[in-house]
Amino acid sequence: MSFSNKIVLVTGASSGIGAATAQLFAKEGAHVVMVGRNESKLRNVAEQCARGGHAPLVVRADVGNDDDVKRIVDETINKYRKIDVLVNNAGLSLTGSILKGDILESYDKTMAVNLRAVVHLTTLVAPHLVKTKGSIVNISSIAGKMTSPVLSLAYCTSKAGLDHFTRGAALELASLGVRVNSISPGPVRTDILENSGLSNISWEFLGSRVALKRYSEPEEIGEMILYLASDKAKGITGSDFVCDNGGLLKA
Repeated sequence: MSFSNKIVLVTGASSGIGAATAQLFAKEGAHVVMVGRNESKLRNVAEQCARGGHAPLVVRADVGNDDDVKRIVDETINKYRKIDVLVNNAGLSLTGSILKGDILESYDKTMAVNLRAVVHLTTLVAPHLVKTKGSIVNISSIAGKMTSPVLSLAYCTSKAGLDHFTRGAALELASLGVRVNSISPGPVRTDILENSGLSNISWEFLGSRVALKRYSEPEEIGEMILYLASDKAKGITGSDFVCDNGGLLKA
């Protein structure tokens, strides 16, 4: 799958799935735009990308900030003049519950990044994708398809909303030649547990709870992202690809 001279914008690219995806696209010849909040982590991933391909454009930004979202697109277009692929990967998970009274705070912050930012970035990037007949890949989760643990209600709700937005965006943009798909991973070894204050939970434990008794590595999801963004998937739009090691089978 060659992405030579393609411009690929990846959010949440400082670690995990986003970092692996950026490196895979770079290896396939793409010019990658890496977006994230942690500049040192972004620089480390950028060095890895440069070793295997073109040096990426690094944009330190918070997708939950409207001005930052606009700046991401402006910097990309100013440098490359086009966008071929958008990977909406940035996400977060904050705990909160109805009875504890803190659900609104976690809901507002989670939805701002996991859903509203995707809608905003898609809106700004879509006109450029129409010109290149490009594609969008959204990173959802099986959490949006199952009854959520109490403290994860905001996260699961955001991913359920993302699934529906993916289908609606795919329908609206299809006539203009732009494809929109999503991927719903199960447990993937990233830093989301530490970032969510759940470092007491191990990936081994999460892997033991799915049918295949394993967790995925970020590269596994990255490879699927590349496939959906490539011409090999030119007939696929509005679809959600579950890559969960059989997690939904035991839900």
